[in-house]
Amino acid sequence: MSGRIEARLAELGLSIPAAPVPAATYAPWVRTGDLVFIAGQVPVRDGQFRWVGKVGAQWSLEDGQEAAREVTLNLLAQLRAALDGDLERVVRAVKLNGFVNCTPDFTMQPAVLNAASELLIAAFGEAGRHARSAVGVAQLPFGVAVEIDGVFEVR
Repeated sequence: MSGRIEARLAELGLSIPAAPVPAATYAPWVRTGDLVFIAGQVPVRDGQFRWVGKVGAQWSLEDGQEAAREVTLNLLAQLRAALDGDLERVVRAVKLNGFVNCTPDFTMQPAVLNAASELLIAAFGEAGRHARSAVGVAQLPFGVAVEIDGVFEVR
């Protein structure tokens, strides 16, 4: 099912991939009431981990932002799966938690996560504006540069 959300992304040259398969023993999403909690997503395409390395070493700020956009598309893929393919049921993005695998001296985690926030606002308009945390970490699963989880209100 495709709608206005995916059309907006297509205008930006983006598309939502198939929802990635969990890499461990957890649910990729859980719905309770009007909220959908999306488990931490990483930059993975066709089963291959991408953007492996640290922002501030192997990757620049701009690379980290590109990784964050890719992760956000995976987040949307899980959300679409949770909503039986219908992203039009999203009322609003509530909260993102973003983690950046970075060098100790890298302090631009919010700028990396801005790419994810901007993508959600482009897709959902003001309903995409959300609360957010942006945290630098010493390591992430599989050595990837960015991981993001999210909470969405749905109908």
